[in-house]
Amino acid sequence: MKIADVETFIVGTPEGAPGGRYFIFVKLTTDGGVTGWGEAYGASFGPKVMAAAIEDAAARHLAGHDPHDIEAFFRRCYSSGFTQRPDLSMMACYSALEMACWDIVGKEAGKPVWKLIGGRVHEALRSYTYLYPAKGSIYPDETSGRSVYNDPELAAENAVHWVEQGFTAVKFDPAGPYTIFDPHQPLLTDIERSAAMVKAVREAVGTRADILFGTHGQFTPSGAARMAKAIEPYDPLWFEEPVPPDMPEAMAEFARKTSIPVATGERLTTKYEFARLLALGAAQIIQPDLGRSGGIWETRKIAAIAEVHHALVAPHCYCGPVAAAANIQLAASTPNFLILEAIKDWGGFHAELLKVPLKVDNGYTIIPEAPGLGVEPDEAVLRAHPHDGPHLHLGMAEKPVLPG
Repeated sequence: MKIADVETFIVGTPEGAPGGRYFIFVKLTTDGGVTGWGEAYGASFGPKVMAAAIEDAAARHLAGHDPHDIEAFFRRCYSSGFTQRPDLSMMACYSALEMACWDIVGKEAGKPVWKLIGGRVHEALRSYTYLYPAKGSIYPDETSGRSVYNDPELAAENAVHWVEQGFTAVKFDPAGPYTIFDPHQPLLTDIERSAAMVKAVREAVGTRADILFGTHGQFTPSGAARMAKAIEPYDPLWFEEPVPPDMPEAMAEFARKTSIPVATGERLTTKYEFARLLALGAAQIIQPDLGRSGGIWETRKIAAIAEVHHALVAPHCYCGPVAAAANIQLAASTPNFLILEAIKDWGGFHAELLKVPLKVDNGYTIIPEAPGLGVEPDEAVLRAHPHDGPHLHLGMAEKPVLPG
């Protein structure tokens, strides 16, 4: 069995839909006609560049090779161009291609991927969602500017909505702006608002749900510690990415200053970066995103390193349903799995893209039993939503935070 063909799809998301501006999917086909699907969580370059990079990596390192040979494929990509170091863009390309290989391997074996990487240790996967407004928009009210990120009453109301759907954890990011000039000290108004938001959600949901306090690496260790002190009374399950991901020593400094578990990892890739993070005691909960972290097998190694440190795994997802399916396969077979990031209840555009959608039942994502990744994109829907915009999948503000 050899990889014979590769095709990429840049799929634009409907305005206001969560998951980013577009999704980048890859379809591999073997010489025997078996297809496998993958998805990249790549944000550094525009989608056309990323799609071309995936095709280039496939032509150089995968075409003509057996998709079972994951270890050799990783080494070819990891060492490409005399690198042999974590490279976020290459690993996003590799991750998409690697999960597509596993999809093929599972289909050839007639087994779900979780059966091939250790077997299932969870019957279903505890899941959480962001506080996306129930109506679907993720933007503030156009007239008042109120949103679930700045208004305690709206956040509490929205949290109750999702808890009543069965979710036992909700996440939101009320901590203020994040820019290309971070890290910064939080403004007192940011700390005050964040504490009020977390307090309102805790009072609304009680002990029915954990609160996941999200930030985007915008603070210094001391600034994050000031923020943590204000929200500690409401017992968040985690403080996410308190400082930028480039200096895990700084994150370790913060971790020593708070009782809130530190969660991080969506901007990290390969076992090397995660091993350093864990060795420093910088995080107790890791959040690899399989569209970037190195795909299924590399992230299985990352989870094993975390297990040695008694750290837990909470796969990150802010992209489409194929990377989400890979997250599910990994989580199903990971003993130290904690919780899965779901995008609401996997409905909306995420459901439209698949022939059989992912499913949440009473706050738990159902583990697919079908061979491979357990999902099959609908190519007609993918082709009906091409993306041709100039923007990146995600971005940061380009002006520093100013007081006042």
